[in-house]
Amino acid sequence: IPRCLCRYALGLEDGRIRDEALSASSQWHFTTGPQYARLNREEGDGAWCPQVASDSQYLQVDLGRLTFLTMVGTQGRYAHSSGNEFARAYRLNYSRDGVLWKSWKNRQGNTVLEGNTNAYASVLNDLHPPVITRFVRVLPVPRQATTVCMRLELYGCNWTDGLVSYSAPEGQIMTPPGFPVVSLNDSTYDGSRQRGRLVGGLGQLTDGVTGQDDFLSTRQYQVWPGYDYVGWKNQSLAQVDIEFTFEKTRNFTHMKVHSNNMFSRGVKIFSSVSCAFKPRLQGPYGAERVAFRTVLDDRNPSARYVTVPLGRAARVVHCSFTFADMWMMFSEISFHSGMANASSSPAPEDRSSPVLIGCLVSIILLLLVVIFLILWCQCVCKVLEKVCLILLCGRVVSLWFYFVGVNSDPHYERVFLLDPQYQNPAHLRNKLPELSQSAEASACGGGYAEPDVTQCTPHQSFQASAPHYAETDIVRLQGVTGSNMYAVPALTVDSLTRKDISAAEIPRHRLLFREKLGEGQFGEVHLCEAEGLLEVLGSSRSDSRSVLVAVKQLRPDATNQARNDFLKEIKIMSRLNDPNIIRLLCVCVTSDPLCMVTEYMENGDLNMFLSQREIESTLTHANNIPSVSLSELLHMSVQIASGMKYLASLNFVHRDLATRNCLLDRRLTIKISDFGMSRNLYSSDYYRIQGRAVLPIRWMAWESILLGKFTTASDVWAFGVTLWEMFTLCKEQPYSLLSDEQVIENTGEHFRNQGRQIFLYAPPLCPPSLFELMMRCWSRNIQDRPTFEGLYQALRPHAQ
Repeated sequence: IPRCLCRYALGLEDGRIRDEALSASSQWHFTTGPQYARLNREEGDGAWCPQVASDSQYLQVDLGRLTFLTMVGTQGRYAHSSGNEFARAYRLNYSRDGVLWKSWKNRQGNTVLEGNTNAYASVLNDLHPPVITRFVRVLPVPRQATTVCMRLELYGCNWTDGLVSYSAPEGQIMTPPGFPVVSLNDSTYDGSRQRGRLVGGLGQLTDGVTGQDDFLSTRQYQVWPGYDYVGWKNQSLAQVDIEFTFEKTRNFTHMKVHSNNMFSRGVKIFSSVSCAFKPRLQGPYGAERVAFRTVLDDRNPSARYVTVPLGRAARVVHCSFTFADMWMMFSEISFHSGMANASSSPAPEDRSSPVLIGCLVSIILLLLVVIFLILWCQCVCKVLEKVCLILLCGRVVSLWFYFVGVNSDPHYERVFLLDPQYQNPAHLRNKLPELSQSAEASACGGGYAEPDVTQCTPHQSFQASAPHYAETDIVRLQGVTGSNMYAVPALTVDSLTRKDISAAEIPRHRLLFREKLGEGQFGEVHLCEAEGLLEVLGSSRSDSRSVLVAVKQLRPDATNQARNDFLKEIKIMSRLNDPNIIRLLCVCVTSDPLCMVTEYMENGDLNMFLSQREIESTLTHANNIPSVSLSELLHMSVQIASGMKYLASLNFVHRDLATRNCLLDRRLTIKISDFGMSRNLYSSDYYRIQGRAVLPIRWMAWESILLGKFTTASDVWAFGVTLWEMFTLCKEQPYSLLSDEQVIENTGEHFRNQGRQIFLYAPPLCPPSLFELMMRCWSRNIQDRPTFEGLYQALRPHAQ
């Protein structure tokens, strides 16, 4: 989970956190009680004010459940200009159980956060490191003998992992040649230390920050080398035993361990792991264990996630990791799981019949409700026409492009049937703009198919020569891995797929599996080594070295339709030939499972690459901090525009352009791909509808969200968002302070065009002329957006 994107308001301002969840050590008057400590609200006397100003006064918030807390916002007491009290600084205490309280401190050990300088402006403080907690206390620090008052909002998201503590050996000291002492301890651990073990807390293994490939580099927090990792040496430990305790019993599917593999320094991923499971806090571990052996890698020194399948239910998990080299280093461990029934014993036989009857009655009632909803929906849809963003009768997938579900955590799902506001047609009409035939015509100059790649596209040569395509003339190929294939006019598909596959066949035994990169409903993406690839590709050079490749593989249980789409995808991909588009190298189609082999880029995807870097400066050079220059960013922008210009020339609509779908090689050459949706790492970038359709709504144009129309012009909108990502160095998600629902509501404001729509802010690194270009990409009227040819020509001078 990309936890750095977890920055949602938790509900003080909008009232989701109720008054009874707020308490305080004291209050100056009942009109300044804790219930009035809500950001941007001025009920009562305008804020919470303690009775006296001292270090021991606190405002307490019960969040109701474990929460990943990443940011705090504060204000003073303004009270419609009658107040002028505020806290210039404050401290934070937190507790997961309401009994044991811990003091927050930043990565340098400081406990005080800067507060406000006036009574009305809000100040946001990122928590580095974030904390996992249920109870939060804010303690104002009085720097003068004056009254302090506070209003508050907390930001983060639900801690769905359920992990409340882990116990592990203390990290150790490394003394590499030519470097000062490197401390690999868990510096943010909030539990206790007993006889060389960390006990009863959480720390760097759950802070959402993954370590760099070179653990001796320092990150942006200006801390010591090795800070991001907890490490152990095999001379003092035969194995590393880590015990994980959860809030409740959970069904575990797998564990992900981010491990360093800098083998030149004697560091490798673990060679094997064995896990035992305990259903309750007290009592013995079960006799059945899960053992997993890794595939060691002596060629690629990159740090990586290792996925360990579990398939067990437990409340306590104990894992023993064995060394593959002198050192073993972890920076992050996460579990994928769901809630389990605390009682796993079978029901008595005399209860089975009533239970069965109850289930049958429930099913019958549910069917009646579904039939009623379908009949009701038929009437409602006539009124709402194509604007039914959420169709209760389940037709959402036909309105949207055909994304299949990604295997992601349940908290990414938004099941609209459970949301009362979507069960009332009047509420739905209020949330989305009223559309008529004239409104649709104004959007694109006439009616258009779904998805329409003709009338809305700004590609002039295509507009001039191509006939109008009906809805049935659009081929929407679904990528088997859950990633989208391009929307392509049927004439184009026919011209491509009537031909034989032009890619070479590679013997299956030459593909050596290294790591699963992602998966979808019908297939998987693997990182593999291809032996003798140049020979397969017909090169005259003899080179026996293995080459890293990405392999899309169709699952054996895939449907015939998925199989046909996979073969069409191969035929289309084999004919894409552009230096900035990912290239199909070869295939395995003579036997099952069907595979396509594509390029794999050494530097991974652009999102991960930029998020681990700072803008180039004398400071980054002096401290050996990974950096990227402004000219490099502009050069990357030109390459993406060039690749999209090529796709537009073929009348292809990508529909998921973002930094996660741009790959880099070691020379910083960009190649556009479509792997992003298949990777759990980017699950939070997609909005799931009723467990099936998933949409990258933060990158989508308003007409794509409201009308389901995907065109070259909507790709241009996404290109503008991609530029914004790049010039923020991918440090935050687009519209990070808006919830998914608020992002959808904002598209309605774009449609109404009454000046209330929210745009992405201008990144500090971005030249004004470039931000102006981004704003043109986000024009409400499709014909006002630039073409990719125009974008390419506009960006080239900046990159030179």
